[in-house]
Amino acid sequence: MTAVIVVTRRGIAGHFLIMSVTSSNMKSLIKDEKIIRIGVAIAGILLLPLFAFPYQASSIPSSQLLNPEELVKLLQSSAGEKPLIIQVGSHVLYTQAHVPGSEYIGPASSESGLQQLRKRVEPLPRDKFIVIYCGCCPWSHCPNVKPAHDALRALGFTNVKVLYISDNFGANWVDKRDPTAKGE
Repeated sequence: MTAVIVVTRRGIAGHFLIMSVTSSNMKSLIKDEKIIRIGVAIAGILLLPLFAFPYQASSIPSSQLLNPEELVKLLQSSAGEKPLIIQVGSHVLYTQAHVPGSEYIGPASSESGLQQLRKRVEPLPRDKFIVIYCGCCPWSHCPNVKPAHDALRALGFTNVKVLYISDNFGANWVDKRDPTAKGE
C-alpha cells in the first residue's frame, strides 16, 4: 500500500496538520502509482525540516531557562542589573500583552526576525544579561525561542536566559496577574 501525505497549514502560529490518506482511497483521483511515489518522496523532502528540527525549545539547557516567578522578582528588585527583555514572537501577541519594558523584535522563526535580533544586540557587550521569550503556544511547539537563543549564543552572548512559558503567555503570565503592559 502506498500512502500520500497531505499537509495543510493551521492557525497563525504556523502549525501544520498532517493527515495520511491511503492510495486505495485515492484511486479514483490518482491513477498512476508513480505519481503517488513521487508525491511521497517530495512530501518527505519538504517535511524533513519539520521533523528533523521540530520546535526545539525543549533542547535549550535548563540552566538557561528562567521561570516567570524569577523574572517577576528581577523586575521588582531594585538591586542588580536589569536584563534586556526581548519578545521574539508574534506582534499581535506583543500588542495584546507583554512583559513591561520588553522590546518587540519579530518572530525568530523568520530570517527577518533573526536579522532584527542581531541588529538590536550588535552593539551590546557579550556579557549583557538578555532574556528572550515568545509565549505564542505550548513550549514544545514554540518555533521562535530556540532560533533566537541559538542566534544570541552564536554571536557570543554568554548571559542569555529564555523565559520558560509552558502553555502560553496568557495562561502563564497574564492570568497569574504578573506585571503586564499592552500596546506598543
